[in-house]
Parts: sequence; structure tokens; C-alpha cells
Amino acid sequence: MTFEQFEPSDSLAEKTYDAIEKADDTGKVVIGVNEVTKAIERNEAELVIVANDVDPKEIIMHLPALSEERDIPYTFVPEKEELGLAAGINVQSAAIAVTTVGQAEEQIDDIVLKSRELLGKDEEE
Repeated sequence: MTFEQFEPSDSLAEKTYDAIEKADDTGKVVIGVNEVTKAIERNEAELVIVANDVDPKEIIMHLPALSEERDIPYTFVPEKEELGLAAGINVQSAAIAVTTVGQAEEQIDDIVLKSRELLGKDEEE
């Protein structure tokens, strides 16, 4: 399996940041590559969000493949700094997983749909 990455549109990225904020306020998010990896392995993640500007890419390369293995949707956002702020922390975050959607369910469903389209997975399953 190759590391597939896509560049989200500005509106999708903005919607993703908003959904993370809402999920953080009304549900639960886990922050950081290690915590996200654990949430995926435990099948607790509803959505995995990975920052595109992580360097080196090896830090996050396993997340999409692991997510696909567990049939967990994932998406990308342009900036790790914005990702951290959206999750309510004042530091950068390479990855976040929403484990309880809270009031962000509708937004997250929409993000999942758009992300699958960008990955070309809308009709394959």
C-alpha cells in the first residue's frame, strides 16, 4: 500500500478545522501521532486528520494505511499549526483523531464523504 496524500480544498480544510473544534468542545479528540495510532488500533477513531506540512513524512506515513486497514476515514489539512489550534492546544500537531464526534457529527460525515471522493473511493466499496 502506498502513502496516498491529497491537497484538500480551502473550504474542506476550513470545515475540517471547524469540525475538530466542535468535536473537541462537545466530544473527544486525541492529539499526536502516537495517540492517533493507538486510537486507530483500538478502533476508537471516527475520523483521522493528518497535517500535510509534516516533515519528514515518515512520521505520519503509516496513518492512512493503518486507517484504511481498519476502515477508518481519514483526511488531510494543510497546516499542523492550525490543526493544533483547532484541537485546543497552543502547539503544532501532526495528527488528530476524533474519537467521539459530539455535535460535529453532520460536519464529520460531510468531511468523510468529500475525503473519500478525493481519494477516489466513493463508489469502490
